[in-house]
Amino acid sequence: MQEITALLQDPAAWIALITLVVMEVVLGIDNLVFISILTNKLPPEQRQTARRVGIGLALVMRLALLGTIAWIVKLTTPLFEAFGHGFSWKDLILIAGGLFLVWKATKEIHHNVDPIDHEEDFIASSKSGTMTAAIGQILLLDLVFSVDSIITAVGMTEHLPIMVAAVVIAVTVMLVAATPLANFIEKNPTIVMLALGFLLMIGTTLIADGMGFHVPKGYVYAAMAFSGLVEVLNMMARRKKQAERAAKATKH
Repeated sequence: MQEITALLQDPAAWIALITLVVMEVVLGIDNLVFISILTNKLPPEQRQTARRVGIGLALVMRLALLGTIAWIVKLTTPLFEAFGHGFSWKDLILIAGGLFLVWKATKEIHHNVDPIDHEEDFIASSKSGTMTAAIGQILLLDLVFSVDSIITAVGMTEHLPIMVAAVVIAVTVMLVAATPLANFIEKNPTIVMLALGFLLMIGTTLIADGMGFHVPKGYVYAAMAFSGLVEVLNMMARRKKQAERAAKATKH
């Protein structure tokens, strides 16, 4: 209790908290895009429940990982060396998560291009297993991002209460933003393909990080923001043309 009181009175602790929250929210964008695409494949009545349960369990998992932070830090210790790079458990987790993300995004792009071939859809076709599969995949990907973000957080602050507070705040933001983002993606089909392209890029970045080739996150998010801005302008242009055609049809 005394430690928490001291942290509340320490300006440096507040700066660390704000920085960690921003970092967690930015890293959570990747997760939200994946969650939105994944849950939009479910029946409408199951989507919100799947998002809430998946993100809620992800919060529990992150807090549990924070409880084993001493073990998490050891994941950066090299296990073996190959191609001039020492691979640690963190590297292997990032590579596995990147491959998983690239595979999922590729399968979904295939499904969008060839929607008749429903057997290629990456979610189980039976309704009973669909929500469970979606939640499981949300947790699997969140595990990858959690390990990466926690190790980064350890380098920014040594105070566990600050890390816990940052995780709770960031996951709460994700929970609030998940449904609006998913609805926006569903109403704009062109955004789906753009989002899948983002997931491919994020997956490739994770693989590169795991192989020892660090790609600054700022470059990745700047590219995503620029692509998103271009698509928003395209959407505005399409809507303007649709309104003009509708006006002409009304006159005739």
